[in-house]
Amino acid sequence: MISKSKRPLAGYRVVDFGQYIAGPAVAMMLADQGADVVHIDPPGGARWDNPAEAILNRGKRCVTLDLKTEEGVQQAIQLIRQADVVVENFRPGVMNRLGLGAVAMQVINPALVYLSLPGFSAKDESQSAIPAWEGVIAAAVGQFTDMGLNRILMGINPSFSPLPLASAYASVLGATSVNLALFAREKSGRGEVIEVPISAALMEGLAYNSMYVDELPDRYKSPRELEIQRRRRAGEPLNLNYEDLQEFLDPFYRTYECKDGRPFYTVCSSHTRHPIDCLKVLGIWDEIDAAGIPTHSAYQDLKDWPEDADCTIVSYPLSRDWADYVSTKMKVAFKTRTAYEWETLFGEAGVPGSAHRVTREWIHSEHALASGLMLTVDEPKYGPMLQFGNTCWLQGDTSVMDKQCAQPTSVEQVLQGWAEDTREVISVAAEAEPEGWLDGIRILDLTNVIAGPTIAATLARFGAEVISIDPPIPTLDPWNTIVFGMQANQGKTSALLDLKSGSGREVLLRLLPDIDVITINANDGQLQRLGLSYEELREINPEIILCQFDAYSGPKAGPRSDYSGYDDLAQATTGIMSRFGGGIDTPEEHAHFGTIDVLGGYCAAQAVAVALVNRAKGNGGSVARSSLIAAGQLIQVPFMYDYVNREPFNEPSGRQVKGSDPLYRCYQAADGWFFLALNKKTQIEDFKCVLNLPELEISMESDRHPLLEALFITQSRRYWEELFCPLDISCQPLVTMSQLREQNIMDESEANLDGAQSVAFIRFADHPCGYRLELIAPNSVRPLRSKVRVPVVMPKYGAHTVTLLQQLQFSDSEIEQMIEEGAAAIQWSDRYMPT
Repeated sequence: MISKSKRPLAGYRVVDFGQYIAGPAVAMMLADQGADVVHIDPPGGARWDNPAEAILNRGKRCVTLDLKTEEGVQQAIQLIRQADVVVENFRPGVMNRLGLGAVAMQVINPALVYLSLPGFSAKDESQSAIPAWEGVIAAAVGQFTDMGLNRILMGINPSFSPLPLASAYASVLGATSVNLALFAREKSGRGEVIEVPISAALMEGLAYNSMYVDELPDRYKSPRELEIQRRRRAGEPLNLNYEDLQEFLDPFYRTYECKDGRPFYTVCSSHTRHPIDCLKVLGIWDEIDAAGIPTHSAYQDLKDWPEDADCTIVSYPLSRDWADYVSTKMKVAFKTRTAYEWETLFGEAGVPGSAHRVTREWIHSEHALASGLMLTVDEPKYGPMLQFGNTCWLQGDTSVMDKQCAQPTSVEQVLQGWAEDTREVISVAAEAEPEGWLDGIRILDLTNVIAGPTIAATLARFGAEVISIDPPIPTLDPWNTIVFGMQANQGKTSALLDLKSGSGREVLLRLLPDIDVITINANDGQLQRLGLSYEELREINPEIILCQFDAYSGPKAGPRSDYSGYDDLAQATTGIMSRFGGGIDTPEEHAHFGTIDVLGGYCAAQAVAVALVNRAKGNGGSVARSSLIAAGQLIQVPFMYDYVNREPFNEPSGRQVKGSDPLYRCYQAADGWFFLALNKKTQIEDFKCVLNLPELEISMESDRHPLLEALFITQSRRYWEELFCPLDISCQPLVTMSQLREQNIMDESEANLDGAQSVAFIRFADHPCGYRLELIAPNSVRPLRSKVRVPVVMPKYGAHTVTLLQQLQFSDSEIEQMIEEGAAAIQWSDRYMPT
């Protein structure tokens, strides 16, 4: 077990100026790892009036400072002079005007790591001054107009979501960057200035919604995408109702009603084993097999498929005829048991599936409590309060379970304690050529799909060398490996090896002594079967870090810890789908791909960064952990808590909701939609005055206000922008992600990750997949001194198998034998992307 004095960030001092979610969440994550965090509030108290403030400030000491006075600024400077990290999420320029800007603070403390989380980049002249409310950022990058295929088919646009995706993505990337900068500081002694624009973080988190593949073959499109195409070509309206929409979902990627009426969600369409195992658990595989459903490999071109085959059960999606046949059988089977009975049967069989829950049910569920994903913290205001736990943790660090409420204190008490806690003075090296935080770090990537590969892809941009190894025979279909991989596997080399074979084990034995980090998405049972337990690894390399990521794990074991799962199942089990759909009877997936997957990858990358800091302090290797559920809880921070007499769980939900209340909402103008946001305490009188509505009464109990709806539609968005802008009231036009991509795209040869725009895309005109590809640029983390790479494109799977084996001193004859025996391969398919 890890003692408190040897916790990963023990001894590091953080000054947290953050308000609302993003900044305080970064500091919370640092406190969760043992850092001494001092949170600064203005005299009037926290700016965000939400019980979740108690979560974001747990483990911190809280100080009230008036930064509008010289005395308050000087006290802040005294704190910063003794600190390792500063976190702030004000608009660009605010800290400079207070005399607390990054450059000035590094003059007095050259070892300081200074993190800013503005809504939009300080270099972005067109947007940096915008009041960056969560909803404003979402509107500005297209989140509300690209909320998934379901909403497109139902003709619902825009769609509001109360989940703070932008702040969640930015906070984890911010915490990761702070840890990586501290890791690099152990060698250089130099601090760093880092900007993480929240808008850029959101766009990276929604990477799979915004990616564009020109002329992508229909075989890689879902039934919903094909129906959207068909309707648009035929000039038919996009007006499906919720019930009819369900029939356009693949049978292995949809919701079924169970015996008790509770819906159950299956996501069994990715792994080649899961569809058949799902049908076996349901007791209907033999019948469907006898009906002749195709089972051939999907890694052939369509022309090479068996005659008359229009799909295969081992690849998403099934054809419409087979989908109708299989789903009809599955509907009947699911009616024979309750949803929780199926959840246990699926979980024990290693098949991904989950009963739908609302958030309160999840918070109080057996697994959430037993696993430490939910924890009880004694709060002076709320009493015993259930809160979500760590976003990541090191195995054996039992202190992650011991959360304390925020402690009020004074600057004098903090400075006295820091003065008594003498520490070694950091020696600052001379300025050198910029390098990546992770230059020299080698990562062995054994992950798949989205969340897992995102871990190493996130770290590769900072200089890590990533070797990706997949099995010689693919276990996932081309949609999951190739289409998703073009985003998540950038910056990596690719080899195909059977690590369970004798020669595969020999590859590991030669490779592991020079590996710093292994990333794998597997539960404990799978690790044991692969011979990759931490005990076995550390015998070869005591300094190695094993990053283990899975679906349901927490710091302790729970009944579902070894269950398999995907993004959608984390949504289903924690209540996201019920909230988005408007109730447990009408659940909908949130924002299509990557809502939790990408964030989960970021959380695990943060775990690696924490483990690297821990190792740099002389504590050796460790097991760095995170899970999809840990990420799924973070994006529900405004709602992921409970206590006696808590107000009802009645946050905005459902298909028709356009905002949280009439003053934080999407409105339709004469020429399109915009998002309105204002401070209800300080700006409402100005709002009424400029609209010439002094008697306007607004109830915050509803998100609708008919008078405002009727008024706003009479003028253009530009008109309302020009009216509200002088009052600092946000009036942000809604854009689509495709519009944003077209306006902010760079060619691969000219890609610049330090440009002026907050959000940028890269066009790969000659991508090896054979199609023009456009992807989000990895520019959400912007260090001042260290280098960030533009990643090389994802290679064809197996492109580096032979090269890697040669580097490990295998002879040509040994390599040929490994390929002949199937222990190694140089490709999965003739083409990069089978057509």
